Amino acid sequence: MSQFIQLHMLTSYPPANLNRDDLGRPKTAVMGGKQRLRVSSQCLKRTWRTSEIMQEALRGHLGTRTRRMGLELLTRLREKGAEEKQAQEWAGKLAGEFGTLDKDKLKIKELFFFTPEEREALDQLAEHLVQGGGEPSDKDLKELLGKTTSAVDVAMFGRMMAKHPVYNIEAAVQVAHAISVHEVAVEEDYFSAVDDLNEGSEDLGAGHIGEAEFAAGVFYLYACINRDLLVDNLGGDEELADQGIRALVEAMATTAPKGKRASYGSYAYASYCLAEKGSRQPRSLSVAFLKAVSNRDMLDGAVKALDEARQKMDHCYGPCTEASYTLNVAEGSGALPELLDFVTG
Repeated sequence: MSQFIQLHMLTSYPPANLNRDDLGRPKTAVMGGKQRLRVSSQCLKRTWRTSEIMQEALRGHLGTRTRRMGLELLTRLREKGAEEKQAQEWAGKLAGEFGTLDKDKLKIKELFFFTPEEREALDQLAEHLVQGGGEPSDKDLKELLGKTTSAVDVAMFGRMMAKHPVYNIEAAVQVAHAISVHEVAVEEDYFSAVDDLNEGSEDLGAGHIGEAEFAAGVFYLYACINRDLLVDNLGGDEELADQGIRALVEAMATTAPKGKRASYGSYAYASYCLAEKGSRQPRSLSVAFLKAVSNRDMLDGAVKALDEARQKMDHCYGPCTEASYTLNVAEGSGALPELLDFVTG
């Protein structure tokens, strides 16, 4: 059986617009018949993998998600001395192995998650072609791809390759959309900006007026790490897997989405973290918040609802996990280093 690490976090944000929809409003969802704030899992995963924590802890072991690899290859081929026409053809052919080429014959239509190994293989093949290797063969192109990787973020969050499905990588980390534990109403902020050079001789009006929408909330975040699958995706490297898990959990607890950060200063650490380990089928505890929390002390009410749901789940199904660790800022209990030791112990 696989070993699963489940993480349940409660994080409080003051008025902010962490993750916007197509109209610029904070994202929402209806749960338990009430409107809640929402931060998408896509937003959360990008926040974590681009955080300084993961960038520093996993330097050299992170992937690159892009459509523009052909343009990068074209630049490399030019630098290596390839003639322009040949460089264009080679760059397009190499990039086209990873997806369907766009109209410019250099960018691919789909965002692709390149591993460091694939980027290195592309660079080496480009060097080989410039040194007189002729046209890239089918064998050369197939050797660009790999089923395992040292890119921890690719191993964690997976990737799909429509052109060569055999090289898909199944995500070892599943992340739910974060939702507020209580009902919310998105509010509007009417604002104005002053023209510094308007001395009032013609008019005293503002230089600009506008509206911005925001909301505040305590969010419940759930994520599950399949440690065995993560190790497999990393080619059996358990040390790198644990290094990645530590970095991911720290980023989850201490980094926030960047949406409208300059306007709201929306930095926040998780106020409550429950980590669980075991081999049984994972389960979210979002059921704790089907009934919106309405306590005056919102955080305390959320913690109690989460703990009650966990106890009832264990009573009905038997122990759902084998070990757990709790960090609770409101009580001053637990510590981040101990939490990280637990998830990798």
